[in-house]
Amino acid sequence: MTEQTAAVDAPPRAEKSSTALQIAVLAGLAATGTLATNILLPSLPQMAASLNVTSAAVTSAITIFLAVFAIGQLAVGPISDRYGRRWPVLIGFGVFFIGSVWCALATDLTGLLIGRVIQAAGACATSVLSRAIARDLFSGAALARAMALIMIAMAAAPGFSPLLGGALDHAFGWRSEFVLVAAFAAFGALAYAAVFGETHHATRTPLDPLAITQTYLGLIADRRFVVPAATVSLIMGSLFSVFSAAPRILIEAMHFTPIQLGLFFAGTVLIVFAAGMLATRLAPRHGLDRSIRGGLLAAVTGGIAMLLVSLYSPTFLSYLGALSVFLLGMGIVNPLGTAQALSPFGDKAGAASALVGFWQMMMAAIGVWLAATISHEALFALGVVLTVFSLAAIGLYTLRTKVRAA
Repeated sequence: MTEQTAAVDAPPRAEKSSTALQIAVLAGLAATGTLATNILLPSLPQMAASLNVTSAAVTSAITIFLAVFAIGQLAVGPISDRYGRRWPVLIGFGVFFIGSVWCALATDLTGLLIGRVIQAAGACATSVLSRAIARDLFSGAALARAMALIMIAMAAAPGFSPLLGGALDHAFGWRSEFVLVAAFAAFGALAYAAVFGETHHATRTPLDPLAITQTYLGLIADRRFVVPAATVSLIMGSLFSVFSAAPRILIEAMHFTPIQLGLFFAGTVLIVFAAGMLATRLAPRHGLDRSIRGGLLAAVTGGIAMLLVSLYSPTFLSYLGALSVFLLGMGIVNPLGTAQALSPFGDKAGAASALVGFWQMMMAAIGVWLAATISHEALFALGVVLTVFSLAAIGLYTLRTKVRAA
């Protein structure tokens, strides 16, 4: 009897272990872009000094990365719907590796920016296809859970990478950070090749510019896609404005050291972890709509609180409190909203994932730009961006629920 029970129990355990491994590898794919961006944050002053440019000029290495990252996804999605996921992912890792090495060897800002363009061209493939592969493998509540777990793991990249970057910069210089992300790409490619075969078994979409345009226009016209995708993009734009403003707020205004900034980012990961775990419990119990609305309410509360902090109580503890509330809401909205946007479109998951990624990165670039230009007071500018973006997100999502009710 014991042997029979063991035989019955073994397949579910093996299947669960295989799923966990798949999600871990997908998280590595999805984290490639944020790792390449956030690991540099503590080193921007040192990079500027080494390349003989201003800190503002070297920040363009982040902006140009986000722009190429966004646009490239529009091409990668349809390519993967036509030719499958496997080879675009492996090629993306290879291109990212080349770009990372180029950046490590750059001797001027122009060379660095060229390397960042190459990096972004590779990273956009791994990031967008991580979502498409998840959609290939899962659906419904399982997809929402998978996206939440991927997001939890992804949070480690922006959370811990500044701390790692600060330590590498202190010990070996800023170029070592690019060596590390190149090694990450090599390891990620090997892991992906070992764990996954081809996952796209639906009807292949022809690689025709007119058909691709029609696919994107069809997605944009579909409320099932456009509302949750745009909602998530606004929240992600807010998140990247937090990343870009943090060095100005904490290092320049509150006199943190680069290592302390890294420790701060690492601490915020715990909040995102908690939010992601909460999302996996909320979705099956309360459904996606109610769970997303709750996350949006938390994000709005955190955004307004940040604006009030900048006006009346610009201290570290008040800043941390407002940010924690926003991050809690973001951590719920991001995975559940993404799953909601992709779920109805299994036959064109690559294109849908690409469009989600494009909107997210474009809103990230806009959020970073606004946080740097609205005001010379970084905390006030961040408060404005978080408030406006999160209010727009909850207003947009409320429109979706009203339409469904009608």
